Formats: sequence, structure tokens, C-alpha cells
Amino acid sequence: MGPLTGIRVIELAAIGPGPMCAMLLADLGADVVRIDRTEPSGLGVTMPPRFDVTARNRRSIALDLKRPEGRAAALRLIERADVLIEGFRPGVAERLGVGPQECLARNPRLVYGRMTGFGQAGPLAQAAGHDLNYIARTGALAAIGPAGGAPVPPLNLVGDYGGGALYLAVGILAALLERQRSGQGQVVDAAMVDGAASLMAMFYGLAAAGGWDVQQRGANLLDGGAPFYAVYQTADDQFVSVAALEPKFFAELAQRIGLEPQWVARQYDRASWPQLRERLATIFRSRTRAQWCELLEGSDACFAPVLSMAEAPRHPHNAARGTFIEMNGYPQPAPAPRFSRTPAGMPKPAPQVGAHTEEVLREAGFEQTQIAALRAAGVIG
Repeated sequence: MGPLTGIRVIELAAIGPGPMCAMLLADLGADVVRIDRTEPSGLGVTMPPRFDVTARNRRSIALDLKRPEGRAAALRLIERADVLIEGFRPGVAERLGVGPQECLARNPRLVYGRMTGFGQAGPLAQAAGHDLNYIARTGALAAIGPAGGAPVPPLNLVGDYGGGALYLAVGILAALLERQRSGQGQVVDAAMVDGAASLMAMFYGLAAAGGWDVQQRGANLLDGGAPFYAVYQTADDQFVSVAALEPKFFAELAQRIGLEPQWVARQYDRASWPQLRERLATIFRSRTRAQWCELLEGSDACFAPVLSMAEAPRHPHNAARGTFIEMNGYPQPAPAPRFSRTPAGMPKPAPQVGAHTEEVLREAGFEQTQIAALRAAGVIG
């Protein structure tokens, strides 16, 4: 099921954006086989497979790529694949013998997806880092946070997932589409600094036009600086969000919450923003979050309660759409986006490392005696 049914993906086990990209492709129907290490890497945030949501929907083979027999086995799998995903530092895949040159020589139609923080070349290409370091170098981190305060890490949504996994997935899909015309594969070089910078496109445009102060956080239209695009505390110490950017939506918000009409005409008067923020804070502090939801939710006031991760799956809209699914005894996001003819099926839980080793090797043409020999030699686990 899913629009990518029939697409074969080999994922060389990594952390962060690589697994997320593989999950996206697998959720949409691709057959993803993850080549895991036979020993833990000691990298990233580890967790039991039951809770590793981004590792769902694939099969796992444990293979020692540092051994010639392991490399040979991996290349046999890659020969039959449409896509390969690797997230090593530049040069590591080449040293292991599974770099683009070796793989494309075996399989000229292969789309070879590479995921790094700083890219395959440049002064920092070999430097270690994580999401926060990558977005810090793009202007994104500096723009997020309260006025007068330090920048705030936006989870790892901007670098690992938004600027990394999604851009790699788009690149892979574009290369697969181009392959239909040319019959040839190619390398997709996705770097989190590139993707995170791309996500900042509108803000660089606003800054150039004089509509964004790059020297200040929490002072601009979309960073919490505008009082009509902000978060407010309620009487029960919960929070609500308002995003009434357009005058017609702000007018409706004002009418519904009892904000005095003179504020509507002064919405974009920056000099009045501190006073307007204070007035809105007072109003929202006068009722509970539930009371504000009853009054504003579903209207054109551009309002939403700030839900916790525990609350979000139970929200009536999310529940009605099936935005979250229940698997392994806890809620997790459902596959997205949705398709009219080829809907994604229910995901399968993440596998134990090496759970499908023999199954995958048999599919690749290995005899049982060969598999036994690899296991005896410690090449597979």
C-alpha cells in the first residue's frame, strides 16, 4: 500500500535525519531495509525499538561493513535497490567500499541519497555536530527566542527534520522522477545547513525589504514580537495561541474577546505593540483555556489552545482526522501526507536489530550455507 509501493530502499543505519527520511519513504509504501551495525555505534539518542518511532516500517539486517564479506553482501542488496540512504561523515562510505562510485558501478539506476550536517565539501565538512550547531550557522537559531533572551532550540525540527530529512526525501523523489526520463541514477547531496538555510528564504527576503530586524529576537511579525501573533497565559495557567495577522481576522478576534475597537485600527502601529500586548495578556488571563476554546475555536479569529504532547492526540479534530495512531501501546503520528488512490497502510513497529537478516539475504540469492558461514564468521548478527 502507498504510492511508493515497489520502490526498494537500502538505509545504512545512522541517526537523526536519515532514519526520519527512511520512515517517510517507508510510510508511503517503500520497502526499506536498514543495514544495522553488528555492534552499537554509541551515537545519537538510543531507545528500545518499541519506542523508536522513526525506525518503524522497515526490515533490519545486521551486517559488519568493515569486513570484506559484509561489504560484498551489502553491495548485492544495493544492486537490487532503487534508493540508498547514508548519513556518515564525508568519506566514510567510500572507505567502507559502499560509496557512490562503487554502488553506481553496480547499479547505474541507483539514487544515492547522502545526508550530512555541513555537506560533502567545505571547511567544516569533517566536523562533528548536531542539529543545533547546523541551524546556528544559518541565521535560523538566532531568530528564535524571546526579546532580550537567548536563542531557544526549536527541538530538532529545523535542522534534522525540516532542513535534513524532508529535503533529502524531496531530493530522492525528484531523482526517481528524473530517472524515468534518463534511465540513470545520481547522487543527492543533502546537508542540514543547506536545508535549514532554504527554510529561512522568506525571512531573508523580509530582512532585505526592511520588514525584519535581524538584530533583534522577539521584535518582529512572526517571532512573537507582534502581539496579535503570540502566546498568552490563561486563568488556569495554561496557554493559548493567537495568529490573527490579517486585519479582518484581528477584527474578529477583537470583537469576540471584547478588545476595544481602537486597537483594531492600530494593529500594525509598532509603537503601540507593548500596550496592545499588555491589554491582550490581561484579557486572556481572565478566563481558562477551556473557556477560550469554547468561545474562539473554529472561528476566524485564528486561535488554538497550546496542547501538550499528551493532549494533542485526544483533541477532537486530531482524533476525527486520525492524525495520530495507536501502536505499541502509545500514540504516535500517522503517516502523512494522504493520498486518494494509494493510501498508506498502518505502519509496522520498528524491528529488533538484525531481525530480518536471513530473510533479506535469502531474497538477495544467498544460500543457507552461505548465510550460516557469514554468521559463523561474525559478519552478520
